[in-house]
Amino acid sequence: MHRAAFAWAGLNGTYDAERVPAPELPAAVSRLRAPDVLGANLSLPHKEAALPLLDGLSDAARAIGAVNTLIHRTGQLYGDNTDAPGLLQALADSGLTGRLGAGDRVVVLGAGGAARAAVYAGAVGLGREVWVVNRTLARARALAAGWQGGGEVQAAELGEVPWGQVGLIINSSSAGLDRPDETPLPGFDFGSLPDHAGVYDMVYKPRRTRLMRDAEAAGLPAENGLGMLAQQARLAFTAWTGADVPVAVFLEALEAPAENAPSVGTTDTGAMP
Repeated sequence: MHRAAFAWAGLNGTYDAERVPAPELPAAVSRLRAPDVLGANLSLPHKEAALPLLDGLSDAARAIGAVNTLIHRTGQLYGDNTDAPGLLQALADSGLTGRLGAGDRVVVLGAGGAARAAVYAGAVGLGREVWVVNRTLARARALAAGWQGGGEVQAAELGEVPWGQVGLIINSSSAGLDRPDETPLPGFDFGSLPDHAGVYDMVYKPRRTRLMRDAEAAGLPAENGLGMLAQQARLAFTAWTGADVPVAVFLEALEAPAENAPSVGTTDTGAMP
């Protein structure tokens, strides 16, 4: 996506993926202070671990407690979180936020760095009560108990959620990633949701996850994470370069044949010299 954005903007730059084991993160972040580096993206499990390695944080990153975008300015590294605004824009583009009813809750599946962005989007961006559900309840409780980003956030087991009042489910976990038969909600009764509810799955490989298929089988709209991926990338690129590249450029790059697309793993940092 970023290579396509450089080409569209007529800028001489590159974007490369680098797999960084967790113990090597401090050294990798330090290398981003080189004069010819504009910044980088971080993916799991680095989004929270990088916080103490940075010189400053945006308000969103500080509230969320996780970063996905690093911005280099004259030797200083600043952390931002474009996941939350990217998710909000993707939800709006998909029409899912327009379906929310008054008083509808939002359920976030997962309790990692991506979940924190989803909680922020739901609690602050949408102004909704957010329920966090995770396979390990203790992690969900820790997220909710330590949340200082604003809004009302609580953790719950599946059976404790008032599903009849839930207008949006956001999957921020990796369940289903490259595993088309896996879902974060096995055996879930989507009929317990309101008719106007919707599902947003941050997973985008495969394009139609089992979570999406199960929701659609119950007559509910469901979207994958490609829109969020493109929107958060667009915001990061603008922060690095000042160029406002249309989101269509990023989406078209995502639709390119897989053999032409750069591979990105779950513990990569992408640096842009």
